[in-house]
Amino acid sequence: MLFGLCILFFGQALSFLTDWWFFVQMGYQQIIVTSLSSRLIIGCVVFLISLIWFFTHILIASRATQNILIMIPRAWLGTAVDFVTNFSRRVLLIGSVILSFVLALGFSSNWFTILRFINSVSFNTNDPLFNKDISFYVFKVPFYNLVIQFGITLLFLTLIGVLILSLLKIGKRMLGQRTLSAFMSSIDKGTRIHVGLLILVLFILFSLQSYFSIFSLVYSDNLVYGAGFTDVTALIPLKYISIVLMGLAGIFLCFSIITNRIKGIIFISVLIVINSVLQVVIPGFIQQFIVSPNELAKETPYILKNIDATLKGYNLDSVEVKSLKADKKLTQQNIVSNEVTMKNVRLWDRAPLLSTFSQIQEIRTYYEFGQIDNSRYIIDGEPRQIMISAREMATNSLPSQTWINRHLTFTHGYGIAASPVNQVTTQGLPVLFARDIPTKSSYPELTLTRPEIYYGELTNDYIITNAKTKEFSYPKGEENIYANYEGNGGVPMDSFFKKILYALRTGSIELLFSSDITNQSRIHLYRNIVERVQTIAPFIHLDNDPYIVVNDGKLYWIIDGYTMTNRYPYSQPSTYNGESMNYIRNSVKVVIDAYNGTTSYYISDKTDPLIQTIARIFPNVFKDLSTISAGLKSQIRYPEDIFKLQSDIYRTYHMNQAQNFYNREDQWEIPSIASDQVVQAGETDVTAVAPRHLVMKLPGETKEEYVFMQPFTPRGKDNLSAWLVARNDGENYGKLRVYRFPKDSLVYGPKQIIARINQEPSISQQITLWDQHGSQVIQGPLLVIPIDESVLYIRALYLQAENGKIPELKRVIVAYEDMIAMEDTLSNALAKIFGVTSQSVKESSQNSEISPTPSVPNTIHTDQSNITLEAQSLYDSAIQAQKDGDWTTYGEKIKKLGEILKQMKNK
Repeated sequence: MLFGLCILFFGQALSFLTDWWFFVQMGYQQIIVTSLSSRLIIGCVVFLISLIWFFTHILIASRATQNILIMIPRAWLGTAVDFVTNFSRRVLLIGSVILSFVLALGFSSNWFTILRFINSVSFNTNDPLFNKDISFYVFKVPFYNLVIQFGITLLFLTLIGVLILSLLKIGKRMLGQRTLSAFMSSIDKGTRIHVGLLILVLFILFSLQSYFSIFSLVYSDNLVYGAGFTDVTALIPLKYISIVLMGLAGIFLCFSIITNRIKGIIFISVLIVINSVLQVVIPGFIQQFIVSPNELAKETPYILKNIDATLKGYNLDSVEVKSLKADKKLTQQNIVSNEVTMKNVRLWDRAPLLSTFSQIQEIRTYYEFGQIDNSRYIIDGEPRQIMISAREMATNSLPSQTWINRHLTFTHGYGIAASPVNQVTTQGLPVLFARDIPTKSSYPELTLTRPEIYYGELTNDYIITNAKTKEFSYPKGEENIYANYEGNGGVPMDSFFKKILYALRTGSIELLFSSDITNQSRIHLYRNIVERVQTIAPFIHLDNDPYIVVNDGKLYWIIDGYTMTNRYPYSQPSTYNGESMNYIRNSVKVVIDAYNGTTSYYISDKTDPLIQTIARIFPNVFKDLSTISAGLKSQIRYPEDIFKLQSDIYRTYHMNQAQNFYNREDQWEIPSIASDQVVQAGETDVTAVAPRHLVMKLPGETKEEYVFMQPFTPRGKDNLSAWLVARNDGENYGKLRVYRFPKDSLVYGPKQIIARINQEPSISQQITLWDQHGSQVIQGPLLVIPIDESVLYIRALYLQAENGKIPELKRVIVAYEDMIAMEDTLSNALAKIFGVTSQSVKESSQNSEISPTPSVPNTIHTDQSNITLEAQSLYDSAIQAQKDGDWTTYGEKIKKLGEILKQMKNK
């Protein structure tokens, strides 16, 4: 056991020391100092209090313990055995030390609860039942309960020790007693006074515990979350009675034990049992016969409390509500006036685009794209929505898995691939605004001067830079380019002692004996950005979608951080990453330099008391968001996870009238549709429509902005009832707005549009034709695009060869009211429905250099000359397809040519 404790202690010391160097290098040693010093101080205080308490009471209880007789009866062993034991103060002290150490170790782990109590910040909002500031529930009650629990534990252990010593003191006399009264008489009066006083204090603590349990009623799970009619009218008075009874019980028990009156003990015990039964029976009676027959009338005040608290807990109390008439018909002019929105329709979805990037941009087997991130940049003076992904190093895919290759040579990823959401080459592939190695880009916003990625989402192993072995930088033709690390990330390996400890920490003996490692070498730990952020600040909860951005030629990761608690009174609880909570704020933006690993924490919500309290505990950790660079600030977006939580809560809690809420008369649902795989016979693989980022002009606004949008349908219905948006730009960042459609008009919902698309003969026939030729058709997510006061629906179709992995965007489906069009481009689909056309798009092929000024699709125009040019283009394409023997394309072009000619005739 001693050997095991030594190993455990050594492991803890090794972890602490190597982490200490990491925290010092990062500039966050304050966190580890505060944590360690708090644990040490709390542990020492608890240890001293416990030691003094135990030693004092055991000495009192063990007076006159010399020659204590313990007899084992003859029936147990066949012969009587007597033991005479002398209890020395040394033995008592050892027992007290062990118990005190265990208590100190246990309660020191609650250091963060204690520091939050000491540094607590007021919410400036009172709960609706007891009229106490919310900080009382979040910061103070947990501390009070911790102190009470410590006192109860201390008294309980002391009482056990005193009783054991008392039993030892009465020795042989105890064995002959057959009644409780006789047994009590055999105990001396001093011991009875000692035990009686301990029980009195213990019951006082039970009374305090019962008192604070009253406040836990604001977390009752009734008709709605929080104290209801029965709790307030019956349970609270009964709990106050219970508090008084606990105090009286302590007094009576103390008196009965001292005076040796057993009847008093029995009476109090019966009274406590009766009180416990009444706390169940009376509330049950009131609930069954008073509340249930008149539930709405009785519970209305508490329903309103729950609605108000839930909206505040999830930061939904300031949602701006707008009504849309939905009676305005979209025309050609509406499409033209929303040209920027049309330019940013997200035709490329994450899954097919990631698959395409992986095939055409990973370049080498040891590179990998982890995920596609969504952002926006101002390009050529206009906001453009860009899909971007980091090309990270996948060391598990290295051809040679040597220690030098994994940790010294192949140390980092390189560059990005970036594509606008709606541009497609003639081959159906994404147009790349940033691509290849070295990274090429036509736009300064996406140009990289420092493309190396040492810290990312896929990196999970340590590396060593500035070694004698040069680092692989990037491949160039048949050769490789090598370079040395020029940053300040990593811990310097400037002593043999560090090499020993890091060798033990990583389990790599090569660190000790490799001649490539010098005093200038640096070891990089915690290279996974999520692990890195959580290691530094484990008290911040992280969003599940980190995203990469380009700023001033460098790559940065941004992760949204949350503060949350489950102690907000009356607020409906939910779950985030497996943890229950009913209050959440996006209070922190974390920025990680992909090259140096520099990690910065910015406070993004100064009004949040939780982050204010944490900032008081760690005053030098968090920065003001106003100090972030303008480029990075422009890339901040409303986080996805919290928006999903808010959307899920708001679909019920938008009903602020008690009767509507009780009846769930206007409850919304997040619409569900079939997954991206086409299902002809019946859609069984159903998923909820995820919120989407859009660049669009909100109804009533004058310019386009970057928003996050979630549509809603009525419960049990498929038509669209509302949509919620989170705004991302400038002074409007973080503002939520909901647009509601009238209940007496039909606005098609996503599921209805999907059904109509699948029922359209020309579409279903084309999909069937593709599926029969060894290809797989993938339908992208249905986009719900609000335009002015109406809604446009757009869905992309991807075609993927049966044995291939490159989805190609082949068709775009546009639906509006009763009209559906499927064309090869969005512009042509819009033209078919609204009569608008577009200029021919000069798109770069995947093998050509990026044009310095790539043309932008979807430029809207309506003049007759352009229609003629489009007809000529269709005819030329059809003739070329005929020469190539591509009869499918030939038929499509001739069909479109016929439609154009008919349009020209009508004009």
